[in-house]
Amino acid sequence: MIQRTPNLCTSRTVRHALGVAVAALAVWTADAASQQMSMPAHAPGQAPISAEGVAPELEGVTIIEHLGDRVPLETALVLDDGSTTTLGELLKSGRPLMLHMGYYKCPMLCTLVLNEAIRSLQKVDLSIGRDFDLVSISVNPQESWELAGAKKKGYIAEYERAGSDRGVHFLTAVQSEQGALAPAQIADAVGFQYRRLPDGEYSHPAMLAMVAADGRIVRYLYGVKFEPATMKMAIVEAGEGRIGTPLDRFILWCHQYDASSQGYVVFAFRLMQVGGAITVVVIASGLLVLFLRGTRAAALAPQSDGALPPTSAPRPS
Repeated sequence: MIQRTPNLCTSRTVRHALGVAVAALAVWTADAASQQMSMPAHAPGQAPISAEGVAPELEGVTIIEHLGDRVPLETALVLDDGSTTTLGELLKSGRPLMLHMGYYKCPMLCTLVLNEAIRSLQKVDLSIGRDFDLVSISVNPQESWELAGAKKKGYIAEYERAGSDRGVHFLTAVQSEQGALAPAQIADAVGFQYRRLPDGEYSHPAMLAMVAADGRIVRYLYGVKFEPATMKMAIVEAGEGRIGTPLDRFILWCHQYDASSQGYVVFAFRLMQVGGAITVVVIASGLLVLFLRGTRAAALAPQSDGALPPTSAPRPS
């Protein structure tokens, strides 16, 4: 009786494929880790913001990050329709805020920041008024709510998405001695340091801050150019699990914000966790395949009762 054995060639092939997959994953995660380690590390609030040798009018004009701190929620401000509100009232919607600080008669920088922010947000599949709000606060206490309203209408028209009017808010100071202090108080809480110049203009940095629904400052975005991917991830981060798809949240989980590159980069530790999980799944799947093949081969092999096979009688000569 002929006894059959499992196909050793197939087993070796599967083991070889598993080895190649594990090696590839190891190289991939090690490369990501080396890239991550090569990036300069900065503690929150200590990232380099300003350069040396700035002009006198720019001295002291910078951002001091207050990540995790809360913005003043009860400070009274004037909405672009003339009514009074607070950031706490605006946050009752449950949507995070993209906060801009500046002033509406700014001859250049504020307009650039808001223009580029809107153009970038047009390429993001999260919408103002549905997923988050855009709030701009004037640090010039003399600017009126009528001017703020005109600015708001212009940006809503440029954004061109239905429902955005309920999520765009341009705020000014209450026209009183106490109310005039409100923008400065909020700027100080955010770490937005600016200066009033002799000609009445203001010198200030370019910044957007993401504020969670509970008023905590979650992220700072700098400059006048904003990548749509960076904007989306900052919004998802400020949404704290309530905004975006599960895939968006998984992508964010695999990234961290890098101040030196002013964007989100792959977090090597997260990548290694994912790689480790994939490795475990691949190995377990390979072992399961080998086990099933061995079981199937054993089931197909003829059963032996231990008796010797019968021999035929010799033929007579």
